[in-house]
Amino acid sequence: MVLLKQLLQGRRPALPLHLPAHGRGRGLAPELARLLRLSPGAWDLPELPQIGGPLESSGAVAESQRLWAERLGARQLWYGVNGASGLLQAALLALAAPGDRVLLPRNLHRSLLHGCLLGQLEPVLFDLPFDPSSGLWLPPSPQHLQAVIQAALADGPLAAVVLVSPSYQGLVGDLAGLIAVAHGQQLPVLLDEAHGAHLGCDGRLPPSGLSCGADLVVQSLQKAAGGLAQSALLLQGPGSDLPAASIERGLLWLQTSSPSALLLASCEASLQQLASGRGRAQLSRALDLAEALRARLRAEGFVLLENQDPLRLSWICAADGISGLEADDWLLERGVIAELPEPGCLSFCLGSRPPRGLLRRLPEALRRCRGALGSGAALRFSRPPLPLVASPERPLAEAWRATPEVVPLAAAAGRLAAEPLCPYPPGIPLLIPGERIDSARAQWLQEQCQLWPDQIADTVKVAVE
Repeated sequence: MVLLKQLLQGRRPALPLHLPAHGRGRGLAPELARLLRLSPGAWDLPELPQIGGPLESSGAVAESQRLWAERLGARQLWYGVNGASGLLQAALLALAAPGDRVLLPRNLHRSLLHGCLLGQLEPVLFDLPFDPSSGLWLPPSPQHLQAVIQAALADGPLAAVVLVSPSYQGLVGDLAGLIAVAHGQQLPVLLDEAHGAHLGCDGRLPPSGLSCGADLVVQSLQKAAGGLAQSALLLQGPGSDLPAASIERGLLWLQTSSPSALLLASCEASLQQLASGRGRAQLSRALDLAEALRARLRAEGFVLLENQDPLRLSWICAADGISGLEADDWLLERGVIAELPEPGCLSFCLGSRPPRGLLRRLPEALRRCRGALGSGAALRFSRPPLPLVASPERPLAEAWRATPEVVPLAAAAGRLAAEPLCPYPPGIPLLIPGERIDSARAQWLQEQCQLWPDQIADTVKVAVE
């Protein structure tokens, strides 16, 4: 009973700044917290007629989905209990048929890659702007996306464009401009807005993807709202002419036939919280605190990522000569739990209700960390040697199922990858099955191996040809 023991102990770290965004219960949607205080038998229910499910036309779930679609300005809305991952895959299968080509950014979540495999789709990956000081991919500009689409169309038609916004670190580009570029080529847009359910709920935040014209939008309600893990939303934009039957077919294929009533209730409760006066006031207070925290850290010389979501705080520790993975280990031993360590930065999820004392305690912890680990010599990162657009040389499913051979990264040049290479979190693949590893890419991957110790091995699986 190792897992049960961990959960039953209920230990609380000094500063939990990780997902879910409810911060270990502090920011849970109030009605959801009330539900959780009841006997578990009260909410662990099947699809009874009065409850129904996401694909039923009657029952409380169907009524709730219709209500919130209208309130949010969506053509239709579906609750999901398999996280944003499951809804992204269902949306992808609704937009494209087997053999179709789908345009995806290099910072795609691996669930989209799995969706391409399940739907027998050809992923066409496009490169993104890169920041050598943090090692992060940056949002594309509309001009960049225009060049990408033109290059991709030279090799054949596309079925859809996928965009990721916000990024894990809270970066948001000109979303309306990007969607307009795709629509100008008659291409529907699937938006991975897993980290942006709260966007548009305060004037200090960017507008939502739905209001920017995306055709399909997927949100995770545990990443930026008061929901439980696995609760998520799929929204269809009011301008989308995709038949609902196509979307529901994808949901039928990939969602469970026994959805958790608790997780479905979590979806509704999260939306209610975001829309309520109490929820908006809580979000406003969280943003106030986030802005004050940034000001204090900058005054102490910390270099922070200039992002668009103040509730994601990314310390570019590379500016102090510190690896984000080393900083994370150091802080973890002292009860400060970050959300995402990377070689160049360390990201914290402040959540909808940040912990008490954050304004004093986090700067103090980071100050001590910098004093213990800082070298003063800033780290720099090399741009991935990637073409503007590229597809796997061998079909994704074929390469992934091929007989693999394990070889050192130093000997991988010229070989075809047989599996994704994904430091996790957040599961962004540096290499996908079927891609040919040229010498420049092999050398870059060896550098990544040094930057991600314990997460990237010095070997890779390649397909036997």
